[in-house]
Amino acid sequence: MQRRPITENLANFISRFEPYKLPAELIDYTKLLIFDGVGTLAAASHPKVTSGARIGAFAESQGDPSQASLIGRGTKVGVVNAVLANGTLGYACDFEPHHPEAILHPIAIMIPTALAISEFHERRGIDFVAAVALGCEIAYRVSMAMDPKQLYSLGFHPSAVCGGFGAAAASAYLMDLDTEQTLRALGLAALQASGLMAWEDDPKEDARAFQMGMAARNGVTAALLADNGFGAPDRVFDGGHNVLNAFSRGPSSAPLLDGLGNDWDGVMKLAIKPYPCVSFLHPALDALEILIRENDLESRDVTAIELRFADSGSHCIDDNPLKGHCAQYVLPVRMARGKLDFLDLFEDRRESDPEVARLAAATRVIRDHEKLEDLFPKFYAGEVTLSLRDGRRLVQRADLARGYPEAPLAAGEVRQKFESIVGTVADAARCKALAESSLAIAEADNVHTLARLLSVPATTD
Repeated sequence: MQRRPITENLANFISRFEPYKLPAELIDYTKLLIFDGVGTLAAASHPKVTSGARIGAFAESQGDPSQASLIGRGTKVGVVNAVLANGTLGYACDFEPHHPEAILHPIAIMIPTALAISEFHERRGIDFVAAVALGCEIAYRVSMAMDPKQLYSLGFHPSAVCGGFGAAAASAYLMDLDTEQTLRALGLAALQASGLMAWEDDPKEDARAFQMGMAARNGVTAALLADNGFGAPDRVFDGGHNVLNAFSRGPSSAPLLDGLGNDWDGVMKLAIKPYPCVSFLHPALDALEILIRENDLESRDVTAIELRFADSGSHCIDDNPLKGHCAQYVLPVRMARGKLDFLDLFEDRRESDPEVARLAAATRVIRDHEKLEDLFPKFYAGEVTLSLRDGRRLVQRADLARGYPEAPLAAGEVRQKFESIVGTVADAARCKALAESSLAIAEADNVHTLARLLSVPATTD
């Protein structure tokens, strides 16, 4: 009887991964996700995004060899510190693609991971793309095995805990690790697996973004150590002190292997964000947009806003100190200012805009224990009720947000988003070059041009 069938089969799949066998639609969608993710990485170099500036300065202070580019800083550091810093930027704006069902932000981790390893190891553009897809899929499978709802209830952040395994897988593939080395990389990733939802209590928004940098760093460290012959537990998904049991009270190993190599839900079910905030609030923002449009509403018409949301996720959005995770901030900003901008996460509009402050004080979250709770986390259903000055109460519910694969953004919307956010840190020429390099990355001989364009420091008005 095999002692480690699950862990070994997973490692075997990663070590024998062949990009040319991937379905064309998978490659095409991964390229679109990378394009969107590159835009958010560039935007995170804006000076107002404090986490990016602080983690970049930290990475530079370590005196590393020049191995991989730091985004927005024009310098290179060692691979481990590069992915720590760049992974932090990946989640800083809360605008990158996400996986609703698995409650993951894998693109924020996998682009920085694959970019740094590909830059250092001279891998082709198609290898970079394939590594991003592989990492996202492995992170997704680990999250589903642990059960993201269980992780949340125990105070763990699924993206951080599971993302390290995806980063380890992406790195192992790009570094050509064999099955035994990859098995050790997974074991070392398990030893480092971490990430608490305690970042919700950091109003500076630095700790939130750090979670993705941490996952990228842990996964890359695991692969580098495994490549160097470092010992590791070899059955972390099978027996002994099983990582699934450590992080969940209701795990199932089945999602780790079921359909592996044929089903790519970890990639194909990723959603592209139309709003720069926690994805839990996206259906609610869609519902609010419908109410505004269909009733020709202006901010002054509204006296109160109510959001009904699943109890299991309400702690993350109900009066959260983080502006991008606070329903009492996000919905009023959209209502009062006509849109939600990623820089709204780093400048409190309640202090500068009286209308935002008025609506924020009149917004509340109602915790649902029935229908919406039953849908969570597969759907982040939100029911918005607006109380109007004329006495009416308007109600709109949305279960599926725009940007989900079932309700995709138009190509023009994704391009417009890219140009809008990159335009805050780059002139038109660099914005165009970055878009072109990202869109053509699968055909490139290497990733150096993309890395160089991302490393250019921000230019702002």
